[in-house]
Amino acid sequence: MASRKVSDTRVIGAPAAEIFELLADPAQHSAIDGSGSVRGARPGSQRLALGSKFGMDMKIGLPYKVENTVVEFEEGSLIAWRHFMGHRWRWELQDQGDGTTKVTETFDWSKAGAPWVIELLKFPGKNLKGIRATLDRLEERYPVR
Repeated sequence: MASRKVSDTRVIGAPAAEIFELLADPAQHSAIDGSGSVRGARPGSQRLALGSKFGMDMKIGLPYKVENTVVEFEEGSLIAWRHFMGHRWRWELQDQGDGTTKVTETFDWSKAGAPWVIELLKFPGKNLKGIRATLDRLEERYPVR
């Protein structure tokens, strides 16, 4: 069976702690989202931690709302959240020691309730494009000097 993950990696011109703070704040997600689907955090969203639930206003064609749960969390280096259908968005940060960070974003649908639906709707390819555009936005925000 083929892998049910897509990801991309870039070196970003900011320390891991700074990038992590951006990722741990749902209110900032729309500022870096390259997919165009993240509209904003739902009221009441706070800094993320393991087990946190946070709502997002989304739009793919029509507007909708989604609640996510943080399922992986290592302060400063790893954060992942799961949607109600089981797929995950995962961020891994590796501080390079020179003021830059190797950032990997992954869309993982291996634990989704109906992975075939995600594949049928071509979300892996669409999400990979969104991941690359998100990393582009991070590069623009924090250029390597």
